[in-house]
Amino acid sequence: MNSSTNSLDDVSADSSAEFPDRASMMEVRLQAQEDEITLLKSSLADALRRIRLHDQLLPLLKQQLIAVNPAAARVLNQVCCSDGCTSSRKLSSSSAVDGIRQTPPRVRRNSEKLGNPDRQRKRLDKKAASSANLLTRSPSLENRAKELIASAGSPGSRRGTYSQGQSIKMFIRGRPITMYIPSNIQNYEDLKMEPPSERLELDWVYGYRGRDCRANMYFLPTGEAVYFIACVIVLYHINNRTQRHYRKHTDCVRCLTLHPDKVRVASGQTAGVDKDGKPLQPCVHIWDSTTLVTLQQIGLGTFQRGVGSVAFSFADSGVFLCVIDDSNEHMLSVWDCNKGTKHAEVKSTNEAVFAVEFNPSDSTNIITCGKSHVYFWTLSAGQFTKKQGIFGKYKKPKFIQCFVFSLTGDVLTGDSEGNILTWGKSAADIKTLGKGAKETFQIMRQTRAHEGSVFTLCNLQGGALLSGGGKDRKIIRWSADLAPERECEIPEKFGAVRTIADVDGEELLVGTTRNAILRGTFSDGFVAIVQGHVDEMWGLATHPSQNIFITCGHDRQVCLWNTEEHTVDWSISLEEYGLCADFCPNGSVVSVGLSTGRWMVLDLLTREVVSESTDGNEQLSVMRYSPDGSFLAVGSHDNFIYIYNVTESGRRYTRFGKCNGHSSFITHLDWSKDGKYIMSNSGDYEILYWDIAGGCKLLRNRFESKDREWASYTCVLGFHVMGVWLEGSDGTDINALCRSHSERMVAVADDFCKVHLFQYPCPKLKAPSHKYEGHGSHVTNVCFTHSDSHLLSMGGKDTCILQWKVVGGGAVNSRERLASASSTSTSSPEPATS
Repeated sequence: MNSSTNSLDDVSADSSAEFPDRASMMEVRLQAQEDEITLLKSSLADALRRIRLHDQLLPLLKQQLIAVNPAAARVLNQVCCSDGCTSSRKLSSSSAVDGIRQTPPRVRRNSEKLGNPDRQRKRLDKKAASSANLLTRSPSLENRAKELIASAGSPGSRRGTYSQGQSIKMFIRGRPITMYIPSNIQNYEDLKMEPPSERLELDWVYGYRGRDCRANMYFLPTGEAVYFIACVIVLYHINNRTQRHYRKHTDCVRCLTLHPDKVRVASGQTAGVDKDGKPLQPCVHIWDSTTLVTLQQIGLGTFQRGVGSVAFSFADSGVFLCVIDDSNEHMLSVWDCNKGTKHAEVKSTNEAVFAVEFNPSDSTNIITCGKSHVYFWTLSAGQFTKKQGIFGKYKKPKFIQCFVFSLTGDVLTGDSEGNILTWGKSAADIKTLGKGAKETFQIMRQTRAHEGSVFTLCNLQGGALLSGGGKDRKIIRWSADLAPERECEIPEKFGAVRTIADVDGEELLVGTTRNAILRGTFSDGFVAIVQGHVDEMWGLATHPSQNIFITCGHDRQVCLWNTEEHTVDWSISLEEYGLCADFCPNGSVVSVGLSTGRWMVLDLLTREVVSESTDGNEQLSVMRYSPDGSFLAVGSHDNFIYIYNVTESGRRYTRFGKCNGHSSFITHLDWSKDGKYIMSNSGDYEILYWDIAGGCKLLRNRFESKDREWASYTCVLGFHVMGVWLEGSDGTDINALCRSHSERMVAVADDFCKVHLFQYPCPKLKAPSHKYEGHGSHVTNVCFTHSDSHLLSMGGKDTCILQWKVVGGGAVNSRERLASASSTSTSSPEPATS
């Protein structure tokens, strides 16, 4: 446990400085090579599939020609034979290279003959052109051939407009993806895309960043606890259970401090990058906690990588702000809060810095602590002088975690050895330091406090002190002369004590390392008022009829949340990562897919596992029940979709079949409204359709599925959501999307920390949208509640869940909107993206 605590400290220190740029460059090159290999595999699979389709189409053409003109049929046969296109060359799409299943030797030889996929595609185009020239001799044959080609989904033209505009192509990483236009659209070019009339308002923020940040929570006179997660600073009223949000930061908030007036707040953020990979400039915001108005922006363009610690001066009522950034030298700077100008700056240390504070009685004295050091700084005439704390006969700890000032002016530090050290000024030891040495700061007293690290110290009225422990998870109250008075231990499931805020001298707020905030007293114990995940999250699903939702992620936790009470109804721990989930339509059970290919079904009331199974040995990416709950589809990274019969109200599962045809891992899938068909996406940007009722068969004629209605729409590739993709997207920029139950809008989770709200359907590229910020990491999932009253979005590494309220909107459904838009011609330009 002690080693894990120390590793946690290392993470919270400037972790970004530990990794050389060369390693980052190699990772980028490796990822680019992997993407290129995936693209080549998919291109080859696509070429093989097209060849098979071409071979299947020729007999149909021959039959039509023989019936009308036997002589023309003989000419066509000669052309095909001279081009090497015989019926003996049958290549199955299931033998495409996928990196998992071995390719048969015969197919490998044939694929070697094919060579470059682009060259093979040109040969196919040349064959089609030869046949077309022959057929133009007879207009009736030409028309009939066009119908056959359209119905069979011929590869045809590379411009993407087949059979008089019945399809359109979009390109991702150079790969063409054909989208077939539904029958109810008369003129695709005249479709007008507009942002939805609905908008989102941030309603609630779930989570708290206690895992790797210190001094990150304070209690305001308004009765609110102020803390942060992702890019949002939350002001949570602990009695009224309401939230307000400060949202002016552009990337993850890292630190927080409260002004002596108990109204103003200073908060610092990381640098981050924009969607093009360019670094953003970190800064500190000083803002009013009553009005949420930004009063000053400090240091824009000055700090490197981010802001690690901030502190207001006290002796002069908060005129100055001290900032330490995340650069290699951890620059220490002092700023005028009112003018926003820099007063002084100095390099502090190459080691990690955990805390900084002004001496409450002298604003020219500043103290910093961190890895293996405690420094006493003096600021005079714009220049800093530094004195290092001398440990002398006492063991030097690896980390000085925190410190406070006592009423007598001494400095009390908490360290990784579990001790509270009392520091004071003393005359210099001339024998050791030589003549002319000035006074030094030395340890006056060592007090054994905790087993493991002392993570936080908190002053109380009257000189009493609170300390919070790491390994022992204890909170201890000390008298002014450091005699222990009371202690309690927080539950193990909440982790160690990260920070403590005094409410009224008796009641306390405790932030923990497992991202929870507890409220309580020494007498009554502590209960959680804020909870969250502690590692990357991916699985999200909303209940079909109740205001609850479920989440799972890399922390091996499955949590059931209540959107009205804003609480965790229950949580359980798993042995493996949870990556996807879905509720059974009857609402009594939920299925969770894990990282090992195993999946389980949980009873919502008892939390018991009512069924479990394993499909393959790779991670599962999607779980989806059919609309009536009679089937469950399980999408895996082994390229298969496993289908199960569901009986006994979602408690019994028997294997029905397996969908085999994708050449890469499954990413998303949806059921048709009649529960007979599935649409699926894969990692190489394929869109495939499956006849489940007919035995899990691949529908090779995708044209026939263009008018099919879908019970849900989470596939990121499809005609109805083509407009959500930005120009130049690489195929991984959108992690998830979700259509509302009203079929009026679609929410999108992207890789650039944004949530988008589009009109549904949005089949034209560059469709405008409403864009929302708040996450500090890639957004991994989005989902509407059953009534479409709220949208839930989930961050990856920021461990944050945002609950958005849907406001506005009319009553036109998607089919009416699509039909009316396509029948009305307009020459006005499309509106710009908002």
